[in-house]
Amino acid sequence: MISNNNPIGFFDSGVGGTSILKEVITLLPSENTIYLSDSKNAPYGQKSKDEIIALCVKNTEFLLAKKCKIIVVACNTATTNAIDFLREKYAIPFIGIEPAIKPAALVTKTKIIGILATKGTLNSSLFEKTSNSISKDITIKETIGKGLVELIEAGKLNSEEINQLLLQYLNPMIESDIDSLVLGCTHYPYLIPQIRKIVGSKIKIIDSGEAVARQTKAILEKNGLIKKDSKNGSHIIYINKDKTALKNLITNKSINVIEKDF
Repeated sequence: MISNNNPIGFFDSGVGGTSILKEVITLLPSENTIYLSDSKNAPYGQKSKDEIIALCVKNTEFLLAKKCKIIVVACNTATTNAIDFLREKYAIPFIGIEPAIKPAALVTKTKIIGILATKGTLNSSLFEKTSNSISKDITIKETIGKGLVELIEAGKLNSEEINQLLLQYLNPMIESDIDSLVLGCTHYPYLIPQIRKIVGSKIKIIDSGEAVARQTKAILEKNGLIKKDSKNGSHIIYINKDKTALKNLITNKSINVIEKDF
C-alpha cells in the first residue's frame, strides 16, 4: 500500500539530477525525497541501450525497496533509452526527462536551436521522435557534450578543462546563429554560469528542471499522493562513489548525503 508520506524517488547516472531534485524540493517543500546517484557508472551516455536499461532496473529496485511512491528518472539518457521499459515493467508512476526541444521551438526567432546533450540521448529513438515532431522549418544543431559529465562528477565544475570543452562545443552553434540552447543533460544546468559567459545574453538557455517539478506535482495530485501535512520533508541522497563533489553542489543543509555501495 502506497502512503502519501512515502518519498519521491529520483535516480541519475550521477550528481546531475540533483538539479531536478532542487526544483522539486522548491516547489514541494513538504515532500520527502530519496535520490540515488549512480556515480560509479557515470556517464550513461556512452553505454549501450541494454546496459542503460539494466542500470535503470537496478536503480528502480533500490528505490522501490525504500517504498518510493513515484520515481523521477532524473537523467536524459536514462529517460530516452529506458522509460518505456520501466513503465511496462512496474506499476509505479515514472516521470521522465527529455530535452526541451518543443519549448525552444516555440520561442526561436532565427529558427535555429542548439542542443547540447550526451551521445546516448541524441542517438535515442525518443529524441528522434521528439525532434521530428517540431516544425520542419526549424533547424536543430546537435552537439555531444563529451567529457562534461565526467568533469562535473570529478568536482571540476569551474575548471579550465570544462571551459575549453564548452568553447569547443558552443562556438560552432553560436556561429550557426542559434537563439536558443537546450541543455539535454541534467548535469549541464550546473554549467549555466560558464555557458552564459560564452553565449552572451541574447541566446536563451533552456533546461527541463522547472517543468519536471510541475509535472511531478501534477502526477502526485492525479494519483492522490500529495503529502497531507505541511511539515518540511526529509531528504536523503545515496551515492556509490566519493561524495566530495556532490557535497560541493548541495547547499541545502537539510539534505543528508550517504555513501553506499549499490
